[in-house]
Amino acid sequence: MNTVSKKLCLALASAAFLLTGCSKKPTRPSPNQTVLGPNSGGQINPSDVVSPTDASAAGLQDRLPDGAIDDGHTIRGLLGAVYFDFDKSSIAEKERPKLQAAKEYLEKNPGTRILLEGHCDWRGTAEYNLGLGDHRAASAKKYLGTIGVAADKLETLSKGSLEAAKNGDDAAMAKDRRAEIVIIKALPAQK
Repeated sequence: MNTVSKKLCLALASAAFLLTGCSKKPTRPSPNQTVLGPNSGGQINPSDVVSPTDASAAGLQDRLPDGAIDDGHTIRGLLGAVYFDFDKSSIAEKERPKLQAAKEYLEKNPGTRILLEGHCDWRGTAEYNLGLGDHRAASAKKYLGTIGVAADKLETLSKGSLEAAKNGDDAAMAKDRRAEIVIIKALPAQK
């Protein structure tokens, strides 16, 4: 046999093997062979089932208000953002109740911490806006310190104009000039 016919025979044999596949297919286990939770054999212990009336006892949180986002580690939008005037980092008197609410939240939830994110509108250079965002977050942190919040409960971060609406109108820019109050959830206890 020449080499061309040997290669052809080998290719046909390989194709036939691949097309036939495995003769034995895996079988799916029956439900009584699987494990559910801490019990085996498909048995459910009724005491392991949480009814809707037991939700608070199971540690499930109440539904968050519209606009609030819980990603499992942080909660955004539960506490209102602190807004600033153009090119300013001082806390206006009308914005102070939002920081008071943050203090009260920390008192009611001792394992949590607060991240203060400084934001700016789109005007100005990226470097300038990062600095201004840092000043806004630091200003909110300083105010919280003056009303009795421990420094180890607070973190700051500047996002500058990274999330700002580019070429936004006055209303959009006013919303971009803020210190966002982000709740950092307590880590679960290590076993």
